[in-house]
Amino acid sequence: MPLLIFDVIKGRSEAELKTLLDSAHRAVLTAFKVPVRDRYQIVHENNSSHMIIEDTGLGLRRTTNLVVIRVITSPRDDSRKQVFMHELCRELKENCGIESSDVMISFITNTAADWSFGNGVAQYVTGDL
Repeated sequence: MPLLIFDVIKGRSEAELKTLLDSAHRAVLTAFKVPVRDRYQIVHENNSSHMIIEDTGLGLRRTTNLVVIRVITSPRDDSRKQVFMHELCRELKENCGIESSDVMISFITNTAADWSFGNGVAQYVTGDL
């Protein structure tokens, strides 16, 4: 169950945000083989002056289509992370017109005891999941 948090610059329509989220979910399904309803996504819309995302000297050209994604997840194999990164960029290019140079992804890893899906219970620990 990855939790995806998106930071974008304000200005996208509801339909554009839905397409972005649907595209990202397809990448999650492909890369991590989770159930279809294993979908947890949050979007933060920011003023452009509130997002300074440079390129660490890689020569990437950023635009107002910039999307920063934090993937909070239990440990995943590096190869699966690479599949996700590739699939996400492909999906966003094909469905949203977002260039891969405008996509920044960061993984934050935690353990089973760090998740509660509700009711104050760590369902991975209790065996409910």
